Amino acid sequence: MLILIQRLLPLVGAIGVTVLVLFLLASLTAPESSARNSGTLSSTVEIVELETEPATTTAVITEAEVAPPIPEEKAVKPAPPPPTEEEKIQKNEVARIQDPYPFPPFSFEEINTDARAALVNLLCITNGQANLLPTTASGVFIDSRGVILTNAHVAQYFLLSESKRTNLECVVRQGAPAKALWKAEVLYVPPIWIEEHAKSITEERQTGTGEHDYALLRIKSALDGTPLPSTFPALTPDTRENIAFLDDPMLTASYPAEFLSGGNAQFSLFPVSALTTVRELLTFGSGKVDIISLGGIAAAQSGSSGGATVNAWSRLVGIITTTSEGKTTAERDLRAVTLSYIDRDIGIQSGSNLSDLLSGDIAQKASDFNLNTAPNLVQLLLDGIAAH
Repeated sequence: MLILIQRLLPLVGAIGVTVLVLFLLASLTAPESSARNSGTLSSTVEIVELETEPATTTAVITEAEVAPPIPEEKAVKPAPPPPTEEEKIQKNEVARIQDPYPFPPFSFEEINTDARAALVNLLCITNGQANLLPTTASGVFIDSRGVILTNAHVAQYFLLSESKRTNLECVVRQGAPAKALWKAEVLYVPPIWIEEHAKSITEERQTGTGEHDYALLRIKSALDGTPLPSTFPALTPDTRENIAFLDDPMLTASYPAEFLSGGNAQFSLFPVSALTTVRELLTFGSGKVDIISLGGIAAAQSGSSGGATVNAWSRLVGIITTTSEGKTTAERDLRAVTLSYIDRDIGIQSGSNLSDLLSGDIAQKASDFNLNTAPNLVQLLLDGIAAH
């Protein structure tokens, strides 16, 4: 069954700002889909066409243009060959994966337990730092050694906190309410995101589409000086293409804080889970599913950035990145960047992939990044602060 899927356009976004400023959730708008997929989670193959521009030309056939009847024996033509992968990309077509897992879906009670265990809150306090406000966001453990996946617009503050030229303290919190437990360092953030957004770090209403908006943090120590856990509860990321498909049920887990006072966001912040379905599939122009639309749910507010989007098999398939404008969450459209996009973009930006980044000595990889790459990125952010 063919359906039309939207292409992402550059948009403005909104950040909820209270006494405690909350992270960017950028609005994305696109032409309305002209058709919907009525399928559910099944093993049937469904073909999806990613729409770029609607057709604007028509053909009118007059009597003079009608060709004479073709003799029957000449009218039969062989079936065209199946499209190649390159042709599918050119047509923006994608298909659901058949039988995605060798086991049945879990109950959403089980999925929620898994998601909550891996969910973290990321809090940065400025301690009087000029031109910066305290921030709160979400993240999720994706490796039992303490690797957190979140957004680049969240990780930029962790980058700055490592600089002696700022008075910024960032901590990793967990629980209900969230309790400060660990210090973390940046393992990887796409330099291209910092290069494109550093100038807007002090803006109350940052903008973006979610492109390149991902980062990895690594837990490096406990705040109380005790040894780190031998393992951290983590969700398994699924980086396969089209693993998140239209109408698939999803669970989101995050620490939304937009409608809380600054004090409550800092001292009485609780995780929130929500059930939803994939409403739209969106692309940055790759011909692949880069962003999924999740509708107006409780997580559609500041503070949810970096939160988990988990499918019926308890696999992480996306992280919350943007939301559209709206006075209430019901009026907004929450969107998540897919793990398949993140994996692809890591390959484009670094020449490796997510699995490569998580392999081997991650402490050494984090050290290499902070020694060789981070200083230039921090300088860009400091320049952005100084400009205001």
